[in-house]
Amino acid sequence: MLKEFKEFIMRGNVVDLAVGIIIGGAFGKIVSSFVSDILMPPLGLLLGKINFSDLFINLSGTAYPSVAAAKAAGAPTINYGIFINTVIDFVIVAFAIYLMIVQINRFKQKPVEAPPSTKECAYCLSKIPLKAVRCPHCTSNLES
Repeated sequence: MLKEFKEFIMRGNVVDLAVGIIIGGAFGKIVSSFVSDILMPPLGLLLGKINFSDLFINLSGTAYPSVAAAKAAGAPTINYGIFINTVIDFVIVAFAIYLMIVQINRFKQKPVEAPPSTKECAYCLSKIPLKAVRCPHCTSNLES
């Protein structure tokens, strides 16, 4: 059983999957940092000095200056600003994966089509070998 498990783990696709998951997690962290630390501050500045991380709806009725303060007080909130950041993260990751798949598909070799080995008989329209001089179906003489 240990031998079978070792063979299963050492298969190429299992190792590739593990590497993909690890790289994907790291890539997700990079994109999250890009969105929250680089993309959203200038966007918030352009939209009137808005910090998207602090956009929330307080359901408790008590005023709080930030999401962190509301969470510290245990107030129920709807954090739509954080949700907007997460949606932008997803869109960027999805677009990056799309670009990667497009490039991979570009480099894949297209299947080579084999040259035709048959032709149609002009009289009975059945398929016959290219070198045939007489149709085996209708026995017509074929012109070359």
